[in-house]
Amino acid sequence: MNLNFQDAPIPVVLSEDVRPRLLLVDDEPRLLSSLYELLRSHDGHDYHLVTATCGAEALTQLAQQRFDLVLLDLRLPDMSGHDIMDFMNARGIDGDVVVMSGEVGIDAAIGALKRGAYDYLRKPYSREELFKTVGNVLQKRRLAIENERIAAQLETSEKMYRYLVDSSPDIIYTLAHDGRITFVNDRAQQLLGFERDEVMGRHYSALVHDEDQDRARYAFGERHGAGPGKGQGKGRATDAAARTAELRLKSKHGIERTFSITLTSMAPHAIGPHDCYGTYGVARDITDRKRAEEMISYQAYHDILTDLPNRILFKDRLGLAVIQAKRKLAELAVMFIDLDRFKLVNDTLGHVKGDELLQQVARRLKDCLRRGDTLARQGGDEFTIVLPELQDRQEARDIAERFIESLEAPFDLDGHQVHISASIGIAVYPHDGEGIDELLRHADIAMYQVKALGKNGHTFYHPSMQEMSHQKIALERSLRQALELNQLEMYYQPQIDIATGRIVGAEGLMRWNHPQRGVLSAGEFLPFAEDNGLMLPISDWMLGALCRDLARWNAAGGEHVRLSLNLSPQYLDRGDFFEKMRGALTRYGIAPAQIEVEITENICIRNPQDAIEQLNKLCELGVSVAIDDFGTGYSSLSYLHRFPIHTIKIDQSFVKEIHDEQGHYPVILAIISIARGLGLHLVAEGVETAVQARYLQAHGCSTMQGYLYHRPIPLPRFIEVLDQARPAALAQPVLMAAQA
Repeated sequence: MNLNFQDAPIPVVLSEDVRPRLLLVDDEPRLLSSLYELLRSHDGHDYHLVTATCGAEALTQLAQQRFDLVLLDLRLPDMSGHDIMDFMNARGIDGDVVVMSGEVGIDAAIGALKRGAYDYLRKPYSREELFKTVGNVLQKRRLAIENERIAAQLETSEKMYRYLVDSSPDIIYTLAHDGRITFVNDRAQQLLGFERDEVMGRHYSALVHDEDQDRARYAFGERHGAGPGKGQGKGRATDAAARTAELRLKSKHGIERTFSITLTSMAPHAIGPHDCYGTYGVARDITDRKRAEEMISYQAYHDILTDLPNRILFKDRLGLAVIQAKRKLAELAVMFIDLDRFKLVNDTLGHVKGDELLQQVARRLKDCLRRGDTLARQGGDEFTIVLPELQDRQEARDIAERFIESLEAPFDLDGHQVHISASIGIAVYPHDGEGIDELLRHADIAMYQVKALGKNGHTFYHPSMQEMSHQKIALERSLRQALELNQLEMYYQPQIDIATGRIVGAEGLMRWNHPQRGVLSAGEFLPFAEDNGLMLPISDWMLGALCRDLARWNAAGGEHVRLSLNLSPQYLDRGDFFEKMRGALTRYGIAPAQIEVEITENICIRNPQDAIEQLNKLCELGVSVAIDDFGTGYSSLSYLHRFPIHTIKIDQSFVKEIHDEQGHYPVILAIISIARGLGLHLVAEGVETAVQARYLQAHGCSTMQGYLYHRPIPLPRFIEVLDQARPAALAQPVLMAAQA
């Protein structure tokens, strides 16, 4: 029969039954039934039996199900058993065949065996023969399946091993007893550039950096001529069993890389418990880790921004310099440098530009040093320097002057021309101290002395400065208590309309009634408050005190006056100043028109958008705004358009320059012209002479305050002055400024 086996369907497993599956094919119903019953009732065996009475049924069953064994009659009504076997072979159907036939000719048996039949049973066959044949077939099949499973597991395991080895991030290798490379994975090519064939059979030393050859021989066990893993007795084998070394390996492209190499002896027990015929190991690339460790170590002792030594490394070098100076009976100098006006630049242009400025300063300072000197950054805008082997104090003085001179040229920060200076304190070993901390502390004290004397200079430490330093500390401590003990008081300096002689406003100025030092002006203690975080509570007190004093004046029946209040940049930056102001006005029943806040130009450029929003809220509330010390900062004239400004105050530094009534003072004339052009009120402060007053009045400024008219006075005296001037109604009150 001609069958098209290629078009037959693929067998499908319909059940997960694990019993041996047998297909019984015979066209004689009696024989088929007998065979079925024999196998079904076979002791100790449980088969899944399926029958087919013709070839077509057999092919259908074979296409749909899997069978472990087919008991096949050769002579069927529609096809021969050989055709069925051909079908199975063509389709790759897995299953053993035992042919059962009554034919006596040898050709039928040979044809069946050629087609892969396991056995040939001639009818009639005995019951024992049937059972034995079926048992043998199924046993052989079970063994074959188990062998295939084990082989598949071995193949999978080997593939997994090869995958893990070749995909490992490390180089995995084996060495023969003489140091030749016997295996290396693919990672060697990726890290070193060598193909596997280029390194196989070569001695490991060909890959080791020349400077690490001795260390490699020691690590690989080649001391005293012993090869890797050869061992020298029982103890030597133990020594070579496992070890780790860091070696630099060569690469094909000449790039040097560092590896942590692990070596382990290979010692099969068949050779002996203490013998080995080579080593295997892992080489892990630690180049990046070593670089990171070096970077971390470097950063631990250096300032990242300026690349200068930090305070830790500086103290270490200063300690070594002190030891050397002590041994040689020599002197050394320690300098403490603090940049002047750096905070202003940082707040004005931002921290990025501030960092650039520090980098430029560091480069200029380094150029002034001698060989062997150490410049370090302490933090912020502070630098320290150690000058070892000092010849005399003049040498330290010369270097300090070079520092100051090097900072005179402007710094270019992306088009912004910035000028800064430095205050330098100097302490000399052993006269000013023998310990590291003592020298640094005394240099720091000397630096603050320069700050107090006007900055931009240098001075040597003197013991008398120590007492001044203690006084400052005591001042800071007592200032914290001043708020609690109610020692602060508001003074007021009247502002005069010189055309009429009437008081038109007053500036509020803070005073401290110190129990030992008497009345202190704001300039004597507010800098400490700013540096020590006290400006916020002091500003809160000042706002409340001003409103409280206004309430007292109003309750006394006096005409409404406007008082001006100096607003600290820190207070405005906090963001809740508007709410503080509104709350104080409500609490004391003060009309907003009686308050004017004075801001400096620096507020305009620190965070202009936030400042504009808060000042606009104040103006909506009815509080007016003035710019104090106009012309002394860095603000652009465009801020006068953007900010809700009502008043400009001419700074006293410009007023002091007026010595001639007929003279020409262009800065003052320009400020007056700006105020007139923008329709702003104008106040001149610090007026002390009649010449100054006449000059200002002649050129358009008629509101003034200063010692020529009134000094700052406490509230009771201020009320008296107002009472005396009550007949002359106030024309145009002004604002205040809480600073002396």
